[in-house]
Amino acid sequence: MPRILSFARLGEPILYEKTPLIPDPTALEIQEAIADMLHTMEVRGPCFGLAAPQVFIPLRITIFSIPKVPHHSRYSYTPEYDPDGVPQTIMINPEITPLDDETTPGWEGCLSVPGLLGEVERYHSIRYTFQSPDGKTHTREAHGFHARVVQHETDHLDGILYTMRMKNLRSLTFSEENLKHRELFETH
Repeated sequence: MPRILSFARLGEPILYEKTPLIPDPTALEIQEAIADMLHTMEVRGPCFGLAAPQVFIPLRITIFSIPKVPHHSRYSYTPEYDPDGVPQTIMINPEITPLDDETTPGWEGCLSVPGLLGEVERYHSIRYTFQSPDGKTHTREAHGFHARVVQHETDHLDGILYTMRMKNLRSLTFSEENLKHRELFETH
């Protein structure tokens, strides 16, 4: 029976540690960790993604999905979304390669930094490679919001929170205040 896991919040040491590569994605302990993460995401509410360290699992695993229809309130923070959505993806040992030097700013939040948002520059277009739970290797290209989500979740595996990538800490705000006073936080 899968477990409901607790979220690690800003300040927990596990969030700042680099996770090691997983030699066998098909191992039972990996499958159990994935089941626990999926169950936690289902029970604890909707989110775009979850990385294993965020639930106190020191493994190189992330799970994410992007809804097809941009009805989620978070799209108001980063309006460039993938109109086709991205189905639930379980990534083991992901690696990211930027396709060019173009970066774009966007608002990010995080389960490990609850209630806050910050503006972060991310590569606009990336190629990412990962293993699925069956051990197969996959390669995809991503742009805009899709690329942002993959970079954010993969950062967790290297001990990096979005707040560590912010260029201007003035943009670190509570979500509600950001919506009320957005013009104060826009950068040009």
